[in-house]
Amino acid sequence: MIDALATFAEALFAFSFYYPLFMAYVWMAGAVFYYFHYERQGKRGIDDPPPLPEYPLVSIVVPCHNEGPNAQETIEHCLATRYPNFEVVAVNDGSRDDTGAVLDRLAARHARLRVVHLAANQGKAVALNTGALLANGEYLVCIDGDALLDPDAVHWLMTHFVGGARVGAVTGNPRVRTRSTLLGKVQTGEFSSIVGLIKRAQRTYGRIFTVSGVVACFRKAALQDVEYWSADMLTEDVDISWKLQLQHWEVRFEPHALCWILMPETLRGLWRQRLRWSTGGMQVLLKAGRNLRSWRKRRMWPVFAEYLTSVLWAYAMLAVFVLWALGKVLPLPDEIVVATLLPGWTGVVIGTTCLAQVATSLFLDSHYDRGLWRQYYWMIWYPLAYWTLNVFTTVVAVPRALLRQRGRRARWRSPDRGVRP
Repeated sequence: MIDALATFAEALFAFSFYYPLFMAYVWMAGAVFYYFHYERQGKRGIDDPPPLPEYPLVSIVVPCHNEGPNAQETIEHCLATRYPNFEVVAVNDGSRDDTGAVLDRLAARHARLRVVHLAANQGKAVALNTGALLANGEYLVCIDGDALLDPDAVHWLMTHFVGGARVGAVTGNPRVRTRSTLLGKVQTGEFSSIVGLIKRAQRTYGRIFTVSGVVACFRKAALQDVEYWSADMLTEDVDISWKLQLQHWEVRFEPHALCWILMPETLRGLWRQRLRWSTGGMQVLLKAGRNLRSWRKRRMWPVFAEYLTSVLWAYAMLAVFVLWALGKVLPLPDEIVVATLLPGWTGVVIGTTCLAQVATSLFLDSHYDRGLWRQYYWMIWYPLAYWTLNVFTTVVAVPRALLRQRGRRARWRSPDRGVRP
């Protein structure tokens, strides 16, 4: 019995330590390869996209729910895009504030803008489906109702579709603009080290876990092939990414396609956001797991395995926390005692690796986001604060996803959008 406990504890502690360490170097290697193989080749400035052989009509679809304070700024940035052939379709999804009135005033002044009003809150997926069905363009750039689209983002996204017949979606590069608090500063680094770095690496290794829901471009034919967005998924961006790739549509990442976004800057808002992300990710994992048995789906196996392993790691870390707490009140065998949660040499190794990962990602994204290196100092808090948050949101999300009623509509909940300057 003692030997079994010792083996269990050794495996538990080794997995808890080596998994994030190993994945950090996997992501860094893949991202650096992406930079030299894709990004650096024919390198151009953000505001100097390459000319296209043709400029097909693009519909910029903006689903909105209670976006009264942000709608005008968001729509005006969409209308300022420098891509020559576009329209804007704004979908007011049952807003209870003045979002509809703001959109109608803008539509009266701008011929490129069309506004659709839904009588009741149907959820982001339904709003996107409505906009997609009413859009005239074969390509849809979908952004959130509080995001600011860079003037050349549409052009950069379209470089992948012109000549790429199997490209179903291209995700852009969201940049955090709420940076006035510690949470905002840390999230600025996180969106580089997690979103930007990992998407580069996943593109190198074959498949992307998800497009960014805040900014992505889709081929309408691909959306029709997978029957558009699913109305019951909490993270419609993850779900549509998996649906497209399981149908052998290619999903790419375009770092030049910038979109400036608002993020939570309160602990409550951050918890709600990450819990929704984790629950939605588990929904997709459970849904996709039934469709991955075919050999034809094998290119999604590594993405599925990595996400499943990350869930197991969260529960392994929970077990470490529980053993530490039990050791304070109960006599435990020495083999499974966790003396302290304070980082020792293992924490130093992981912390140093995390800072190396962040430094790599900041180097890659500093070409697009000036002043990004100023946030590096604050990233020392990332391993402790955000990994702990990830552990507990994942642990809570698994039973929530398992118990969530299948087919239940995922409706809007207005998020914390940070402290505005």
